Amino acid sequence: MLHFVWVLIVGAVIGSLASAIVNRDLPMGWLGNIFGGLVGAWLGERFLGTWGPIIGGMAIVPALIGAIVVVLLTSWLFNKTRRA
Repeated sequence: MLHFVWVLIVGAVIGSLASAIVNRDLPMGWLGNIFGGLVGAWLGERFLGTWGPIIGGMAIVPALIGAIVVVLLTSWLFNKTRRA
């Protein structure tokens, strides 16, 4: 149970860092950051591997790169649907 809480915290931090780096916010605030961080970590580790420091079972560098991609794609999709 404690590992699950730790994963959520690390996912939230990664998601908020990715939002700050690209200067775009995810919808739903902290829940969006947690979701973006977790999905980004999964995608980043899936495609880039597990290298760099590992915290909470997540490789930080690939997770951050994956989260940046998720934030960019999500903000692009939400902007595109708002205009339509």
